[in-house]
Amino acid sequence: MLLLKNGYLIDPASGTEGYRDILIEDGRIARIMPQGAPGIAETEGTGVSGEVKDQVAQEDVKEIDLNGQYVAPGLVDVHVHFRDPGFTHKEDIFTGARAAAKGGFTTVVLMANTKPAVDSPETLSYVINKGKETDIHIHTCANVTVGLQGKELTDMEALSRLGAVGFTDDGIPLTDEELLRTALRRAAGCHKPVSLHEENPALITNNGINAGKASEYFSVGGSPREAEISMVERDLRIAVEEEADLSIQHISTKEAVELVRQAKKKSSHIYAEATPHHFTLTEDAVITHGALAKMNPPLREESDRMAIIEGLRDGTIDMIATDHAPHSAEEKAKPLTEAPSGIIGLETSLSLGIRELVNKGYLSMTELIRKMSYAPAKLYHLDAGYLAEGGPADLVVFDPHKEWVVRDFVSKAANSPFVGETMPGVISYTICGGKIVYQSETL
Repeated sequence: MLLLKNGYLIDPASGTEGYRDILIEDGRIARIMPQGAPGIAETEGTGVSGEVKDQVAQEDVKEIDLNGQYVAPGLVDVHVHFRDPGFTHKEDIFTGARAAAKGGFTTVVLMANTKPAVDSPETLSYVINKGKETDIHIHTCANVTVGLQGKELTDMEALSRLGAVGFTDDGIPLTDEELLRTALRRAAGCHKPVSLHEENPALITNNGINAGKASEYFSVGGSPREAEISMVERDLRIAVEEEADLSIQHISTKEAVELVRQAKKKSSHIYAEATPHHFTLTEDAVITHGALAKMNPPLREESDRMAIIEGLRDGTIDMIATDHAPHSAEEKAKPLTEAPSGIIGLETSLSLGIRELVNKGYLSMTELIRKMSYAPAKLYHLDAGYLAEGGPADLVVFDPHKEWVVRDFVSKAANSPFVGETMPGVISYTICGGKIVYQSETL
């Protein structure tokens, strides 16, 4: 048994906030009690209630005094790349899981653009079974199309039965309208969402760099905002017509935010996610950091960044997801137009949310935690993202006021433009299934 004392609980599902003691037993939350309440009060100096004392010997209870730190549901990231199978020199499921735990995540959903792609029962089973060997909950999407080719749909029904929690060809947009329509219908039949990467390749000369100030600086073509806008407009229209759960991934333009806002008025099946880098940085970061700030879709203008923040604030954007995209130092050191797109994000996500959204007054801490736990879990039908008696003992304990310097990643990769920055929000513990899976070295 584990007793967490004197923590400030935040439960985004119920809206509950306040100082609580939390008793954990057999991987679930056994009791949540206000400090000083009879249920978990000091009894004969043991630190546990008489009821608990009768159940288990005192030496079997581990107590942690949190001294007022925040206790929230373990974070949930529904957009990560662990590069396994096929690209394990960048990351693998084990190192990705450790990076997630360090960042406060107890549940992640993997993208399916691996090699081989997650388009068959064999690859799906490989990922799921390897994920079970880690200390956190690892789920995975399967591909929408065979081999990420955008031509033939996978056996979505079979992959769903085997454990795929959603469908995506992330990294490659679906350009065939009728194929997408059919895919949405079949995914809806499986009660699973489809997540889409929204960039029309026909409009892009050099991806990962905004067509504007950044592309002009580097004298390259870049990715125009219309590449995202046109596909978001089309795909929202189809999803509304089909009444199918659709998530717009890593939204980057103000126009796309508004399109989602309007589509939500027509359908309850529309969702959107934003990354920490898109609500924190602009294309100026690419000029400063080069390939370390190159990603798909690219960082855009300040008005786009602020529109994303407003979308998070007013509920247009439901979720924050990292799009954790590890690459080797050698790959990122290539010339800008040759270097791969993407940055890692699991270990900095919560801190960026605190710094850019909470500390600047755009979101409350509860709202931030909701977008990083309960909301993504709800879309993917996962038992996660809330704190309640009888619920899963998946928690993150953190101090939002304490600062740390970004360095020494647990991930295999270090491709981040935030290296060297001082950030708020030190994670003390990550607890998954009632077990401490990460503990800060400073404790």
